[in-house]
Amino acid sequence: MTPLADGPESTTLSPHVRQKRQRRRAEILHAALRAFRENGYHATTLEDIAEHLGVRKTALYHYFPDKEAILYACHRESLGEIERMMKSARKLATASERLAYVIREHVRIMTETLEGSPLAFEVTAFSPDRAGEIIAARDRYERWLRKIIDQGIKDGEFRAVDSKIAVFAVLGAINWIARWYRPEGTIHAPELGREFAEHLVGGLTCG
Repeated sequence: MTPLADGPESTTLSPHVRQKRQRRRAEILHAALRAFRENGYHATTLEDIAEHLGVRKTALYHYFPDKEAILYACHRESLGEIERMMKSARKLATASERLAYVIREHVRIMTETLEGSPLAFEVTAFSPDRAGEIIAARDRYERWLRKIIDQGIKDGEFRAVDSKIAVFAVLGAINWIARWYRPEGTIHAPELGREFAEHLVGGLTCG
């Protein structure tokens, strides 16, 4: 069964019905993220996700054909936010400003959009085509981060470091948030983003 929202018949729905379906789809994704955070992706079942919503498992099939499709939609949502983040960062004047902004926003995506779920570690759960798409998008993001750091080195803002290793360190630190962050904890996204930006950018700056 394919999700109706993605099928050609969805174009015949009224704006009100489409909006209602979009809200319900978002609720399913948020329920899935909570379940993935609590149980891990592989241990989570569709029943677990449905239980978070207070519905039967069969209700999910109107929106997603299986658990992998839900995971894929979560990844697509976060990658879309990263694309918008990159577009906004390009408007900033210096490499330091761009990198600090990207780190703050990436932390926000990890803690708010993905609700602390460790999805960055679940690419192997995808079929080859989906995994290839996700990996290609991540590779583009990594290359872009390297360009920011290389420009900072060229402009004298950053020390002469290996930008590839620097990017791995930045992304490793941010992705690891999923291993310990809890939305109900005392540390919140804005504070965490500022701290990460201060430490990670500060480690690159000259002087």
